[in-house]
Amino acid sequence: GINNATYKYHIDFAAANGLEFVILDEGWYKPLSPMEYVPEIDIAELCSYAAQKNIRLILWIGADLLIKDAEAICEKYSSLGVAGLKVDFFDHQDQRTVRQVYEIADIAQRYHLLVDLHGIYKPTGITRTYPNILNMEGVFGLETSKWTSADKCDMPLYDVTIPYIRMACGPMDYTPGAMRNAALRDFKAIYHRPMSQGTRAHQIAMYVVYDAPLSMLCDSPSDYMDDPQTTEFIASIPSVFESTEIVGGEVGKYIITKRKAAGVYYFGGMTNWDERDVEIDLSFLPEGQWEASIYRDGINADTAATDHIIETVDITGKTVLPVHMAPGGGFAIIIDRKY
Repeated sequence: GINNATYKYHIDFAAANGLEFVILDEGWYKPLSPMEYVPEIDIAELCSYAAQKNIRLILWIGADLLIKDAEAICEKYSSLGVAGLKVDFFDHQDQRTVRQVYEIADIAQRYHLLVDLHGIYKPTGITRTYPNILNMEGVFGLETSKWTSADKCDMPLYDVTIPYIRMACGPMDYTPGAMRNAALRDFKAIYHRPMSQGTRAHQIAMYVVYDAPLSMLCDSPSDYMDDPQTTEFIASIPSVFESTEIVGGEVGKYIITKRKAAGVYYFGGMTNWDERDVEIDLSFLPEGQWEASIYRDGINADTAATDHIIETVDITGKTVLPVHMAPGGGFAIIIDRKY
């Protein structure tokens, strides 16, 4: 439920896994009144509890309500220690909406609040002026799997199309990380217990492939606690990189992305419903011994989409890594210097 006990549970999970933020989603404030909490929630208490664990809170809020009283709302929650706002239901991108976005961005930055824009609003270069805007939705994100059947939307196809199109204009809050994964024949749109189309490795690859300076873990803590190795792998991937290069792919078929941060290299690969074999050429690596942590589809991932393998192998610049992607599959690789 939406109450302090639940969010403390989320805060404990975030702290245990080295995550930075917890989002309080819809339902924490009274109807039409973001300045007042529902009786089960105390933002001041939650902020204090989170601060003890080096976690900060982000508050979901409807755009229309925020714009009516943005100054007071930002002042109040900034003073309590809230990190930022997830502002939802921007249902247009007309002149009025653009003015509202700039107004919200300006007020929020004066109170040192980050902003995650949701709804259909897409990047327009605003982050250059207001770098406190870390991410935007404007994408047919993973949450649509809760109510959209596979015959109406082919998500693996979409997943390997948007990096070439939507992501070209800026970051996108796709909200990846589904832990209930389904092959095409098994997928069903279930609102209260959603699943993803494609494999678990496909989901993990998104943390490398998709540009998202503020990146979500979309499922519940208990789902991640059931697979601590996967959770550790996700948490070890940064959300900001120094360089990005697309080293293989074709629009609507597959993509392989190479990124770098703090001397560590990251690869992410995803395919549509076609299984695919690829090779990762590591000749770019400087001399020395390196170690690759590989998250890939398991041998049965074509039928049991949760099946995955996590392995660590020694490599050098002379190594070529072969990787098989199951239908709707993918992989992620973290390469760090061994010595």
